[in-house]
Amino acid sequence: MSKAFTKDDQPDEPVVVHHRPSLPEGVPNYVTPRGLDALRAVLATTQPGPRHTELEQHIASAIVAPPLADHDEIRFGAHVTLRTADGHVREVQIVGVDEADPASGLVAFVAPLARALLGRRIGDQVMLRAPGGGEALEVVALSYDA
Repeated sequence: MSKAFTKDDQPDEPVVVHHRPSLPEGVPNYVTPRGLDALRAVLATTQPGPRHTELEQHIASAIVAPPLADHDEIRFGAHVTLRTADGHVREVQIVGVDEADPASGLVAFVAPLARALLGRRIGDQVMLRAPGGGEALEVVALSYDA
């Protein structure tokens, strides 16, 4: 009988549960107020167990980033509009690791893009290094939540 028509006795592949990224050693767990609210909402719907404990630890270590005195410089929480050399526009917000979602434009403050942007101002050029080469970006707009 062909192997295609038999059932292997091996169990199915385990389901992979993605955990939140960890912070580098000694780096504070900064979050936006919205990020802390989101963590609390997830905790409220999570059953007791390892994931629940992990969320409690993230919330306990969370530091809500203080309001900024200089709104002309890119810092944690900034909404930044970037333009590539070919004119493509991209919007990102620099957030904590717990709320990062690059596909939605939410970039963790420890990510290479955020590190390249921190301290920059409107009109500054930034060179982002990537595996396929570099990408030149211009900061065209900057804002913060009220």
